[in-house]
Amino acid sequence: MGTSSGRRVGRPRAAQRPDSGLEPRAELLVAAAELFTTRGYAATTTRAVAERAGMRQASMYHYVSGKEELLAELLESTVTPSLSYARELLADDVTPAEERLRALCRADVELLCAGPHNLGALYLLPEVHEERFAGFRAVRAELKDAYRQLIAATAAGGVLAKGELELRTDLVFGLIEGVILIHRSEPERRIDEFARATADAALRIAGV
Repeated sequence: MGTSSGRRVGRPRAAQRPDSGLEPRAELLVAAAELFTTRGYAATTTRAVAERAGMRQASMYHYVSGKEELLAELLESTVTPSLSYARELLADDVTPAEERLRALCRADVELLCAGPHNLGALYLLPEVHEERFAGFRAVRAELKDAYRQLIAATAAGGVLAKGELELRTDLVFGLIEGVILIHRSEPERRIDEFARATADAALRIAGV
């Protein structure tokens, strides 16, 4: 039996998020980023992501296979732009390594701090070690190796023993990835100023 208003009968479309103009897949990624970083990945259901994105759970599977795919894409979005830039910097045989290392540090910090959600916290999830997220781990490892190569190419890095080089790389990379936590505690700080100060600290760790 129909209704006098002619409205569609059935479960209503979720309407928690206003129309953003994003494509459905992008809307799901925004919703997942918010929920994964506020509620936790394990505690977030696919239904919650779908409803936060303003769609039914069944409709969500037209765009993604599940929340694992969303997590994988969110993780990779935090490293792939920096890796692309790092490859450009490594191919530059004119600019001093110190300047290239500084540029990578600043760009990486700006990327991590630019979003509304602390996606860097997702690195700590135990699920990240599963085979499903091997792609992210491989990209992150290549980015870390780019840092190592740039540090090694500096005047200070060129005289480091292998073990010391690896330690400096770990410390610099850990600083860059950890700044998101500091920035979230002081969100009024301008990102460009924060990135510059972090890059300065990273270069001091590297011995530059």
